Amino acid sequence: MKVFVDTNVLLDVLANRHPFYDDAAEIWTLSEQGKIEAFVSAVSFTNVFYIVRKLMSRSVAVKATRQLTNVFSIAACNENVIQEALDLDLKDFEDAVQLVSAVHTRSVSLITRNPSHFPVDLIPILTPAEFLAQDQIQKLIG
Repeated sequence: MKVFVDTNVLLDVLANRHPFYDDAAEIWTLSEQGKIEAFVSAVSFTNVFYIVRKLMSRSVAVKATRQLTNVFSIAACNENVIQEALDLDLKDFEDAVQLVSAVHTRSVSLITRNPSHFPVDLIPILTPAEFLAQDQIQKLIG
């Protein structure tokens, strides 16, 4: 199963943000164990690096970014993604890039803590809790 994970879910784990950490960490673990194929946008790497460096340190940011490459598949951010994201005309361009990237990876859903930022006509938008509550995911968790 292919899913797309928004940057905020990654940061919930890396910055140990409660009360969001547990669900985000479960998704991270499912990807790490190969039970799901979780994609993240190439732009998530720059965002994560910047935020973790500000919150913690450069060395922690480097380590966090390396962890992401070991756990998640990277969705390309090319000219087509940028043009399609611009054409969506969403309020937040970064969200548009995330959404188009999710569609390009043929993910079954985009997992985010901010579902209201995304239109639902292109791909199902789920919170981490909604994603984890699905029957097929509950079977994977066991």
